[in-house]
This record gives sequence, C-alpha cells and structure tokens, in this order.
Amino acid sequence: MGFFRRQREDDVSSAGPNGQNGSLRDPGRSVAIVTTASLPWMTGTAVNPLLRAAYLARRGLHEVTLVVPWLTPAEQRMVHPNVIFDTPEEQGEYINKWVKERCGFEPKMKLDFYPGRYATDKYSIIPVGDVSEYISDGKHDVAVLEEPEHLNWYHTGSRWSDKFRHVVGVVHTNYLEYARLEEHGAVKEAAMRFVNSWVSRVHCHKIIKLSDAVQDFPRSETVNIHGVSPVFLEPPPAPEPEKIRPSTEVFSKGCYFLGKVVWGKGFNELLRRVEEHNTSETGVTHPLKLDVFGNGEDFDDVTARAKQKGLPLKFKGRMDHASDAMHDYKVFINPSLSDVVATTTAEALAMGKYVICAKHPSNEFFSTFPNCMVYETPEQFSQCVKKALSTDPAPLSAKDRYRLSWEAATDRFLDAADIKEEQMRGPGTGLGDKLGETFFAAVHGVAAKHEKMRGVLGAGRGTGRGPKAGELGTWGGVPPQSDQPGFTSTRKKQ
Repeated sequence: MGFFRRQREDDVSSAGPNGQNGSLRDPGRSVAIVTTASLPWMTGTAVNPLLRAAYLARRGLHEVTLVVPWLTPAEQRMVHPNVIFDTPEEQGEYINKWVKERCGFEPKMKLDFYPGRYATDKYSIIPVGDVSEYISDGKHDVAVLEEPEHLNWYHTGSRWSDKFRHVVGVVHTNYLEYARLEEHGAVKEAAMRFVNSWVSRVHCHKIIKLSDAVQDFPRSETVNIHGVSPVFLEPPPAPEPEKIRPSTEVFSKGCYFLGKVVWGKGFNELLRRVEEHNTSETGVTHPLKLDVFGNGEDFDDVTARAKQKGLPLKFKGRMDHASDAMHDYKVFINPSLSDVVATTTAEALAMGKYVICAKHPSNEFFSTFPNCMVYETPEQFSQCVKKALSTDPAPLSAKDRYRLSWEAATDRFLDAADIKEEQMRGPGTGLGDKLGETFFAAVHGVAAKHEKMRGVLGAGRGTGRGPKAGELGTWGGVPPQSDQPGFTSTRKKQ
C-alpha cells in the first residue's frame, strides 16, 4: 500500500503551478541550491549556481541557501592550488567577497557545505555521505539540484523528492559526449544514458536542460537559465571626443579561445579548424592566429600536439575572462561540441565581440545574437573567420544586453522550474513509470550504501558516510584513493 499512497501524494503534488507544489515565484519559498563545485575553482558548475543563488536572494522574496562541496586542504591543492582554505568559513568569506566584487552587491544567500572528495579520473568532486543532511534549512521546501545525475550517482540518502516538496534538476554537462570519446565509448555512452536518466528522474519532479545538447529526460524542459555577470555587460566609459579612435582600432587584438585545457572541451576541434583554415585558400589571405587562455590536465598534450602541427597558437595560461587584458580581443572562437551552454561564449557576446561557433544545440541560444556566426563545414568556418577579421561587430542592443543578464536568466529559471501540463501528463508520469522509479530507487539505494560496491563503481573508499556538519573544518577526508578510469570517468581519448 505504501507505493499507492505515495502515488496519490505524487498526483496531488504534481497539480501544477497552483497545486501543492506551488510556484517558485510565490513569495516566502525556501530554496536550497545544491551544486557540485565551488569557487575559487572557476568552472561552470561553481560560478553559475552561485550567481543563480545570489540573484534570486537579491530579490528579497525567497530564503536562499547555496550548498557547495568542501574539500580538505590537501585535496584543494589539486583543484585550486593558489588559494587554500583551512575552514569552510574562510571559503565562505571568499565566495561572498567574489560576488560583491563581480556583481556589485552584498550577497544575501546563506552558505552550507557538504563533504566531498576530488576524483582524479573524473576531474570532478564526488559527494561524501548524504548531501541533504548538510542543508541547515529545515523547511525542506524547494531543492535545486545543479547536475542531478552527478549529485545522485552515489547518493546514499532517501529520495530528494521524498524529503523536499519541490525538486528541480538542472542539467549542465554533456556526459554522453565525454563517454563517447573514451575507449569502448558506445557501451559506456549507452550505460551512462540509462543511469543518468534514472538517477535524475527518481529524485526530481522537474528537470531543466540548458540546451538540447544533453540527453532526453522525462518531465523535462529546455531553457537556458544562465546569465553573465554585470562586469561583462557594463559598457566601457565613453572616451573624450579628442581621444576617440577609428573603429578599426577599437579591438587591437584578433582571435582567442578561453577554457579548461582538456581534450574533451573542444581542443581536438580547435586544432583541426585552425589547421584546415590556414591551409585553405581563404587562410592564405586571412590567416588565423589564436591566443589560448586556460590550463588543465591535458595542457602538456595539447600544446605538444599544436607545436607538432606547427599551428600558430600561443598558450598563455589561466586568465579571468573579465580582466582588462581580454577586452582588446575582437573574436572569440569556440568550436567545442561537448558544451551544454558555454558561459565563455555568453561572456564574449556580452563584451560586444564576434563569436564563431559550431552549429550545435549548445549554441542555439547564442545563434540568435547578431554577432554570433555559426558554421557547419570547414569552408563555412573559413568564411566566418574572414568576415570577423575584416569587419567590426555590431553594438549590443539594450534588448540583447538584457537577455544575457542574470536578471533575465532568473526570470527564465522561475518560469521553467514550475511543473507544467507536459510534465504532468507526458513521458515519465504514468503508473508504470512510477513503479519503475520506485524499483530503481530501492536497488540503487542498496548498492550505494555498500562500501565495496561504491569502490567498484567509482565513488571511492570510505565515501558512504561523512562527518557531522559542525566537524567539516577538522575533517581529515577520506582515505587516499587510487582512481582508475571507469564507468563515470571523464578521461578522453585524444
């Protein structure tokens, strides 16, 4: 009878924006935004959930808590070696200071930390224990799971949808593309498609896909709910009349790319596009030289490959996209096919640059902007480069400036998070679907609590149970691990 009682509750709670779940626009809602990374690691799953929380809390209509992973100082050195924190409180101060400097306002959201470990085979942080136990807000109203598949691969607690009144998953990462690039990629891709779908659907009432670059999920909607920081949208000060430069001198530098230097982030495509262009007829008259900013696990391999091919790429190391040095570049080139929505592409458009990117679902939102040029073939890529090098971008309109802002992104998020008719009656809502989710949750829960099984599946040894919330600052972490490429590994073939 337990399942059928739960089914009746689900039917009531799925009654739409005015039903038991309510609308996220309702004042007074308590929202916990849970993510898989945190500053100073400048990755998308650290930056975008932080800004979503900050801008939602800024409206003053919701109680917002951002829930982020805490790594021991020893593991922090593997992720952000230049900035190390001894306690979660120190990291919290750093995060709040960054928001104030980047966005111009004091963040009003609360910060909670859960224990994590850095998995070297995945280039990502895996939760230790039940993340939901580290959320201090006891109302259990709304949970926003940023990367629901990642958060729940090894989840040991009860279903999020049992604990929280309304659970929204936000899918950030194209894990299928990563799996496809590995050895035995087709098998891993099929397995990951299955697991990602089920570990997300059993925990979420609604899933938001940032773009259709990711797999299909039941009860989902595709909306880009990301924005860019105000520092990218603020126009530069108007020069004095006698100091106005000719338009051809507004951008004193040419083309660049900025991103994590790993093969799966588009570097195979980048090297191929540059080589093809510079050996083409168009490349003779409009040669492509590129400055590359970023670091990462494949930095040595990528730079060696570029040097071997004799490509005119200058690797300049890590750089903040908002730094003054980046404003002089006119053209941002991002040929990646593994992105879901590239934050750097949005930032480049916000700065008034040309963007050259592949025709791909991840770029659907950006392709609606006048300064974005998309290509499908090497010939089209060369034509885009020629146009970008020989003309100036159009000024960013007020409408497009707003579309890129976090104010607009927050509105899109609040609209997309509500349960709509298609999520009440479409795929994943029938009795058979509910039975399947209950069965999968039970089987997965047993496996996730088994320490040996966790080790085999890639969670790591000693990760099933974490310390008490008040003991994170003195927690010594999990035992040393020897991560091997496995099911959820993101190591790539070159």
